[in-house]
Amino acid sequence: MPRITGLAVQPRLSLGGRAKFLAYLAGGAAFLAWSANALELSGGELFRSLPVIGRYLGRMIPPDWSALDGLWGPTLDTICIALWGTVIASAIGLPLGILAAKNLNSSRILRSSALTILNVLRSVSELIWAIFFVSAVGLGPFPGALALGVNFGGILGRLYAEAIENVDPKPLEALRATGANRVQTILFAVMPQVLPQIVSYNLYWFEVGVRSATVLGMIGAGGIGFELVTTIRLYDFRQTSAILLVILGLVTLIDQASALLRSSIVK
Repeated sequence: MPRITGLAVQPRLSLGGRAKFLAYLAGGAAFLAWSANALELSGGELFRSLPVIGRYLGRMIPPDWSALDGLWGPTLDTICIALWGTVIASAIGLPLGILAAKNLNSSRILRSSALTILNVLRSVSELIWAIFFVSAVGLGPFPGALALGVNFGGILGRLYAEAIENVDPKPLEALRATGANRVQTILFAVMPQVLPQIVSYNLYWFEVGVRSATVLGMIGAGGIGFELVTTIRLYDFRQTSAILLVILGLVTLIDQASALLRSSIVK
């Protein structure tokens, strides 16, 4: 019999269910132990490395704020990389998301093709895409925006498809009953329902794009990340700490602004 606690009914696990749960738990613990051994995780090594980490942090204090004079341009480049990466991602993800949605596309071949493309785009890291585009179009912010656009396009396209599949079907059925074509159905029945989610997704991935653009700068894709890696290579750790604080302030400011926009759009 189930055990009743307050208003919730909690069914008791059978003997076989308990055994299966314990087997899964033991298997998970064994896998964690094996992976820790494969990674050579060692608390002792980490503890012994703390003085080295402390020496590096000590070299960063106090920050050299003279580096700020040359950071305005790279900081703006980083924001533009993230912005245009999100724009490109939306342009890639929206049509693919529409093709991948079951309630809008009855062709299994088209849906499978769209899902395969989305999987390929998002399974390859933006770092790999950036290396490819840097070699193709040269150094600078442009390959960074392309890399974010392609990788984020796969992610956003999958999110768009899920949002479209979860819309209320009644407006779609009503428009189809009046003889509306597919484009009209998408524009007047689907988009009004998913637009708040699309805007919310885009704002969130713009935030992620600012952080990712910083990393992409380290491999030649421009922005403030390029300045950061330059100071590290020159062992100018005081300027490194100043740039890290600028990145922290930039990400925090954008996160807060984006959260306010999302809260005002998505009720």
